[in-house]
Amino acid sequence: MSLQADLFAPQPPPGLPEGLRYRPELISSAEERDLAARFETLPFKPFEFRGYTGHRQVVSFGWRYDFGRRSLDAATPIPDFLLPLRETVAAFTGHAPEALAQALISLYEPGAAIGWHRDRPEFGQVAGVSLLAPCRFRFRRANGQGWERRAFEAAPRSAYLLSGASRTDWEHSIPPLEARRYSVTFRTLAQG
Repeated sequence: MSLQADLFAPQPPPGLPEGLRYRPELISSAEERDLAARFETLPFKPFEFRGYTGHRQVVSFGWRYDFGRRSLDAATPIPDFLLPLRETVAAFTGHAPEALAQALISLYEPGAAIGWHRDRPEFGQVAGVSLLAPCRFRFRRANGQGWERRAFEAAPRSAYLLSGASRTDWEHSIPPLEARRYSVTFRTLAQG
């Protein structure tokens, strides 16, 4: 991506963590509808974290992190219908499509949320696409006197990239949602 393109690329509101990039309307409404229809046929399972199940449901492709065994395992290859979205996200992030080696599709029904966390260190950069409903994307980091906090609204069809400090220094979460939402998270693998 050229410097000139970066100058005119939509940016998140000021004051958000360094390394966060945001792009509204990364995909069209028609693409969003097609993806949501495809997602209806996927074998979602409740998210499991060390013996607990979350309210959101997930399905992984390419790679899957097993929290019980604390291991990164090969999963079903990324399906053909996700490859155009992966190419679009790759263009947004500046990665080769193949570098986005893991795809996690999450289903959030009303009331579902995701707690404070950082993505596993086995993964590198994290890019996500929001579908169907907006969500408040929250950030926090300890600053010695409590928590420093930031947030922005991730609109349907938008994308974000967590790199640099936004990926390594800040935790993120999503509060309970009011409507059904899908997200597609693409991750690179950590170097080494």
